[in-house]
Amino acid sequence: MTGEESNSKGLMERQTTGEDRVRMTARQLSEPRTVNWIASEADWSHEPTKRVLERLVDDGILHRDESGTHTTYYPDYRRQAMQEAMRLRDSGHTVEELTDRLAEMKTQIRDWEDEFGVESPNQLRGTLADESLNADEEDRRRELAREWGQLQQRLQIVGFAIREWDFLTPTTERAEANS
Repeated sequence: MTGEESNSKGLMERQTTGEDRVRMTARQLSEPRTVNWIASEADWSHEPTKRVLERLVDDGILHRDESGTHTTYYPDYRRQAMQEAMRLRDSGHTVEELTDRLAEMKTQIRDWEDEFGVESPNQLRGTLADESLNADEEDRRRELAREWGQLQQRLQIVGFAIREWDFLTPTTERAEANS
């Protein structure tokens, strides 16, 4: 851990409660995680972390999955997507700017498809089996596959924000427009 990471983690611990850290960690999950993993990330003990997670499940913010060997928790991805679309709508960007950004993201994905002759991040990951690749190229492809996956998720959210631009208008703006 660098000095800067250590300082920022220390600052987070000094200015937030354990419950705050669990809530922040849980809301940022991109995949299901166990209580132990969340407790470790939030730097808090297991039992209080579990109690906070259960309250978040009761409030509909998280979901619990008990089908595997360990119970995992994950956010309501629909709620996250809606909140992100509202943030985009409220960000001060115009619908034209978001449309341009959407086109840029699609162009980036097409460039990767053309460069590597693949159609998905997982197909790009599959090219890592090519024995002629050096370590730097393997790292590059692994990183691009991760970025590609994130970009695909972002495309969906930006596309939704554009499609639902009028619906996502803040309530106060709608009221003013109807007056």
